[in-house]
Amino acid sequence: MIIEAIIINGLMLGAIYSLLALGFTLIYGVSGVVNMAHGSLFMLAAYVFFVFTFQFPIGIFWASIVAVLATGIFGSILYRLLINPIINDEVAVLVVTVCAALILEQAVILQFGSYRKAVPSFVAGYVEILGVKVTYSMILAFIASLILFLILGIFLSKSKVGRAMRAVSQDREAAMLIGINTERLCMMTMAISAAIASIAGILITASKTGIAYPDMWQHPLYLSFAIVILGGLGSIKGTPIGAFIIAYAELAFMYLVPGAMSLAGAVVMAVMVLVLLIRPKGLFGKRIEME
Repeated sequence: MIIEAIIINGLMLGAIYSLLALGFTLIYGVSGVVNMAHGSLFMLAAYVFFVFTFQFPIGIFWASIVAVLATGIFGSILYRLLINPIINDEVAVLVVTVCAALILEQAVILQFGSYRKAVPSFVAGYVEILGVKVTYSMILAFIASLILFLILGIFLSKSKVGRAMRAVSQDREAAMLIGINTERLCMMTMAISAAIASIAGILITASKTGIAYPDMWQHPLYLSFAIVILGGLGSIKGTPIGAFIIAYAELAFMYLVPGAMSLAGAVVMAVMVLVLLIRPKGLFGKRIEME
């Protein structure tokens, strides 16, 4: 039963973790920005979702739409005002985005307090798969993650904007020479990255944790960072592989080592370090690989 639980729950969790890290990978792949505020966008979406499901109820579906749009707009503003002016200074970008995350956390505490807020699930109930109980919300999150990965893959390979993103990721200066507005494209990429983070935030909050709280951005941040480093910085195809490795390692440790749930974060870091010792550039070598 334990093996079945690890396999099935790992499959669900890995898909959601892939989506969580995808936005982090995308903005790095196109603009080279290591966005340490990525987790705070996840948290922002969860709170906007909470506001429009409880304080100003408009229904779960429309609350999700508003949360995604609001987070995407916030991400583009964050890029335009704070990241773009210092984009060539990697250390400054790291510092500024960490500060932005901390400021947003404090703003949430001022507005909502430090207490945890309950968030509704999309659908109640569960189904048993090989004797393992899996909630319908987790299945919905799993399917949504797969669909969004498929949509993004088509967008990057078929659309004009997607092809421009690939061009910028490969050679920024050459892309500028052929007339691509790289600043606007990077801001658009940041908006898409933030929207993806918001979808992950809503899905994970509504299907897995059921609560929103001010420092909830920290776990998604180091999780995304570990997955992206593991899969290879900027590698879209490396992201799901890294996510599933992390998900299965985390679950195996929690199921097989009694009382080890509090050490799940340490397991994530240990797996990342182990892989990097073997492959310093991650599983998919190249620094930027938008495919």
